[in-house]
Amino acid sequence: MNWLTNFVKPKLSSLVKRRNVPEKLWNNCISCGNMIHHKDLSENLRVCINCDYHFRMSAEDRINLFFDKDQYSEIDLDKITDDPLNFSDKKKYKDRLKEYRKKTKRDDAFILIHGKIFEKETITGLMNFEFMGGSMGRAVGGAIVKGAKLAVEKNLPYIIVTSSGGARMQEGLISLMQMPRTIAAVDLLNENNIPYIVILTEPTTGGVTASFAMLGDVTIAEKGATVGFAGKRVIQDTIREELPIDFQKAEYLKEHGMVDIVSHRKDLKNTLHKVLSHIS
Repeated sequence: MNWLTNFVKPKLSSLVKRRNVPEKLWNNCISCGNMIHHKDLSENLRVCINCDYHFRMSAEDRINLFFDKDQYSEIDLDKITDDPLNFSDKKKYKDRLKEYRKKTKRDDAFILIHGKIFEKETITGLMNFEFMGGSMGRAVGGAIVKGAKLAVEKNLPYIIVTSSGGARMQEGLISLMQMPRTIAAVDLLNENNIPYIVILTEPTTGGVTASFAMLGDVTIAEKGATVGFAGKRVIQDTIREELPIDFQKAEYLKEHGMVDIVSHRKDLKNTLHKVLSHIS
């Protein structure tokens, strides 16, 4: 019998109990490398207090950023059947959906809001990157179309906040068909003279960029947001040329005429209100 292991160690462990330390108390800024306490980061709208780097922001936090309490209501989205292709990779698509629904408490990667930004009434859609990277499948495409129809019905500006890795691969061709489907929704807004505003946030890529995300009457990008179709490395390997260090960043896109406004997150609500006041 080893008395040190079986007797002394348990006694010491009972006397010196390990304190329960909460996880994720600190965040490491990927831009400047400094450590930021999670409370400081949250109070600063998830913007680095040292270098102004904009961390990704959850859809729920963005709702709170744009809308005051009791100034908005969430619109129920249409129910659709899951897994139209009976798709499976390392895991069944149905199981992935269950996993993300449990994690996010959301049915899919889009949230539709009817609310006021200050005194301006809007229909606002937000992509939820925490749900399968904000990927666009039938549910997201259907939600965008529903938002457009509501905006026309109520004669209200339509705002979409993007955050997505692109089309949802588990739905194959069906996910790609959401690109022309959402473009048709934007055409519906244009036909009825409904203002359409897009806010590009980190990241906005793939089929989302190649469809409704770049068709706004006014396009606002959050400071430092990555916006593009294919990844920078893929493009460099294809054209065999070195691209600028800020390629596909919001500021680069504005300089080259693809974005109208680049806004700091702290100014985003006021910037959006000014645009709404001007065009609606």
